[in-house]
Amino acid sequence: MPELWPFPVRQPIAQVLEWETEVLASREAEQRIAMRPAPRELLTYRHLLDAAGMAKAEMLVRAGSTGSWHLPIWSQASRPGIAVAASDTTLLLDTTLADYRGPGHAVVAADGGEAHLVEVAVVLSDRLELAAAAGVDIPDAIVAPARPAILIGSVEIERRRQGLGIVSAPFAVTDGTDLGASSFPSHAGLEVVTDPTVLRQRLDDVLGQAIEYVDNGSGPIAIEPERAHLQRRSTITLVDYGAQKRWKRLRWLHTLRGRQRAFWLPTWGRELVLQATVGAGDTGVAVAPVLADPAAWIGRHVMFDLGGGPVFREVTGATFDALGHRLSIAAPGQPIPADTQVHLLIRARLDSDRVELSHTATQTEMRAAVIEIP
Repeated sequence: MPELWPFPVRQPIAQVLEWETEVLASREAEQRIAMRPAPRELLTYRHLLDAAGMAKAEMLVRAGSTGSWHLPIWSQASRPGIAVAASDTTLLLDTTLADYRGPGHAVVAADGGEAHLVEVAVVLSDRLELAAAAGVDIPDAIVAPARPAILIGSVEIERRRQGLGIVSAPFAVTDGTDLGASSFPSHAGLEVVTDPTVLRQRLDDVLGQAIEYVDNGSGPIAIEPERAHLQRRSTITLVDYGAQKRWKRLRWLHTLRGRQRAFWLPTWGRELVLQATVGAGDTGVAVAPVLADPAAWIGRHVMFDLGGGPVFREVTGATFDALGHRLSIAAPGQPIPADTQVHLLIRARLDSDRVELSHTATQTEMRAAVIEIP
């Protein structure tokens, strides 16, 4: 029977998702093959423990450092407001926002106390049916999934004064699975990441094209493009508050499978400035001129950032207009006020098979590198 790693965790919780993608690039396009359909899930836990807790951690590691563990997934914990009795065989809670599995395991704990392992027989949307009685009394329980895991590094104990210390332990979950589809809005067959990025530091975009300089040493230097398209690289930081949004973000990351799947990313650059209100049935919009040739907009995709929800359209034509440029789009189906912000959409994917997340009790922060693709 695997040992339970029972200690209450200290925030923030560091989580890493790792995929493996084979990217085959040509001049016009690229093919991306997911070699690992479910991510490897790495968790680093830090615990503030007293002398007895540190001694227990050391003895657990000595007994099972190379074995399997039951690891509480504290980043998916919830406080459902229930009292757990030792004789209970049912735990009433919303199970749709965490990765509970049946048959499987979960943990129950008091706030700041060690976790107690329970065996789950059946998972329903509003409760967990246990295979055996809970075996513990907790007046106001915290409940979290538990997953099999292994240690992937050394457990570090940092002893401090007054008998306290910090225990750090890195784990890898061993039963990773694809969590399924996410629920972001879609456009032209791809999901649109409609959450604005959070500015933690200077936000840089890098625009460039893969090229080769040909220099024979005795004449001019020739430029040979390796790609037919311009590439835009960015680093985005997204913060999600509450269990529902955090779970939505995690499922979205699973659907991407690292670098394999593409998505639409708004630039949030307000590149287009409307010159007049757009009617619900209008098939053209007047915008301020930015480029000398309006035809450069043809084929670009845009997002009208309306309060009731964004509207996405492709620019299918462009001409000169008395108000600037007139872009042809499919009718939006609702009026668009002239002061609506309009952003370009770029087709993008992750630029790395590694995504880092930081969890606290109220929010999850994700930072990822993305790259524009054709």
